[in-house]
Amino acid sequence: MNLRKAVVALSSRTTTRYSSRLFSSFLADRLHGLDRPTVWHEFSPLAAQHQAINLGQGFPDGDPPSFVQDAMHAAVFHKSANQYARSAAHMPLAQVLADEYNTKLKRTDIAAETHIATAVGCTHALYCALTGLIQAGDEVILLEPAFDIYSSQVQMAGGKAVYVPLRPSGKEGASQYFQLDLDEFERAITPRTKAFILNTPHNPTGKIFSQTELEGIAAVVQKHPRITILADEVYEHLVFDKAKEPHIPIASLLWDQTLTLSSAGKTFSCTGWKVGWAVGPPHLVQAVTAVQQWVTFSAPTPNQDAIAQALVQARQPYAGFASYYDYLADDYHQKQQLLVAALQSAGMTPIVPAGGFFIMADTSAIDFPFPTKETTPAMPATPMPRDWALSRWMTQTVGVTAIPPSAFYSPNNVPLAQNLLRFAYCKNAETLQEAQRRFAAYFQKQ
Repeated sequence: MNLRKAVVALSSRTTTRYSSRLFSSFLADRLHGLDRPTVWHEFSPLAAQHQAINLGQGFPDGDPPSFVQDAMHAAVFHKSANQYARSAAHMPLAQVLADEYNTKLKRTDIAAETHIATAVGCTHALYCALTGLIQAGDEVILLEPAFDIYSSQVQMAGGKAVYVPLRPSGKEGASQYFQLDLDEFERAITPRTKAFILNTPHNPTGKIFSQTELEGIAAVVQKHPRITILADEVYEHLVFDKAKEPHIPIASLLWDQTLTLSSAGKTFSCTGWKVGWAVGPPHLVQAVTAVQQWVTFSAPTPNQDAIAQALVQARQPYAGFASYYDYLADDYHQKQQLLVAALQSAGMTPIVPAGGFFIMADTSAIDFPFPTKETTPAMPATPMPRDWALSRWMTQTVGVTAIPPSAFYSPNNVPLAQNLLRFAYCKNAETLQEAQRRFAAYFQKQ
């Protein structure tokens, strides 16, 4: 019996190794490395295993406001929005978006029929745009730290990611601390550069690019008519001081070369509804619609219809504020302040942003047992970075989970992340207060 168990175990291990090799051999070359575990595969399960407060992933832990839920109910039961939508975009949503962007960009020519595409979230809109625009070997410039989906989608489209880091200046505030060197950005452009992804407010730093920075970027890109700016603006309504640090759409400065991408998930706390969109000149919007019609055909109709209603309602007074958007920004600013206090109680220095979901913290004052010889499944060829090890240790020992920002850097620039961690404050007040209690209970006893 023991011999039989040993043979079965050996056979199982052999089959597993063979299956792994066989599976990899069937993957297309453009997916090389993308089947490895990601930072999300490690830290969410690790947080659950240790019952840690998960401030890693950026999704709200509450439900959408009641007017948004009511809109979904109306879409399904009263508006009969239950069959396929028009492939390019559900027209009620496209019309609302056309009206909004004409106002936002001070234009009059944005038409629902030709300038708007909807998709299954902003991630899908970006995938369609890259697949529609990028030829094999084309280059796409990313600003690091960059949301990890960007580089993966560039690779899947057959392109090559070219990285330009936001460099630390030491100045106070995320928008000033993380600086783009325009000369370095311009040097990264080659005859093969086809696109540039700009995210503002920025994930993971919270940086909001200023008018001066955006004008500099636009001036550089305008010299290269072949380049398209893919402007990821999903955090556009999470801006805390609109007078001091406003969100400025780069499409307002360079319309013909910009495709603006956004979504409803972050704004209305309904990330699972997956309603995203692309807005821009027809020749760029067509890159999204031409791909989507052969992939999903259309985004879910009731979701689109509900968001169309919600976008209209969000402009109205809400909970004592001039609009739902003003309420939302105030609510997240209060949550951010709770997290700032929590991080300070652990001896970290928050690099406070003026918008977004996330905050980066300087962890250089934290001393912990750093396993210099370990690796991580996401980066098996290199030693585990300090930020990754710290997040593991903090999850297991302190009971609070962050995301190591080295996951958002290319290998050459990983050292820029060694003393940083990314925390999300899109959580309820009780969750953030419990994180502070755990930080204080551990660090203030040391």
